[in-house]
Amino acid sequence: MSGSVKKIADVTFKAGRTIDWEGIAKLLVTDEARKGFSNLRRTFDDVNSQLQTKFSQEPEPINWEYYRKGIGSRLVDMYKEAYASIEIPKFVDTVTPQYKPKFDALLVELKEAEQKSLKESERLEKEVADVQELKKKLSTMTAEEYFEKHPELEKKFDDEIRNDYWGY
Repeated sequence: MSGSVKKIADVTFKAGRTIDWEGIAKLLVTDEARKGFSNLRRTFDDVNSQLQTKFSQEPEPINWEYYRKGIGSRLVDMYKEAYASIEIPKFVDTVTPQYKPKFDALLVELKEAEQKSLKESERLEKEVADVQELKKKLSTMTAEEYFEKHPELEKKFDDEIRNDYWGY
């Protein structure tokens, strides 16, 4: 079997194991979507099975003697010679070396963005918790308690009062 077909079969098999079929199925809402998804999964499994069985095996060697008896040795020898002279070119990957550094750089950028996003999410969750706490206490909170948490507002209000600025 050619190396590229075996590689495709291996990649497909590994991909089938890493797909979270149950997780995807839980996201589906309509019966039509569930039906289409089950058809997709069944087709994927069938193709994966064929790749693992049919294309992962070496082809059976040709029994040249069998054909010599029925056709004649001259014609069979000609086919055997032509068959032996066939050279299947080896695949040389020239694309991956070009894009691998770019992909790796994108992965680093992705990790940085993920960390930044997690920090921002944590900050926002804390802010939401503070606002919810403030909402609960707002009806019984005094101005002094509020200004303890927000000293910049106390300074701003004091400056406005001192400058005789009452907002109009």
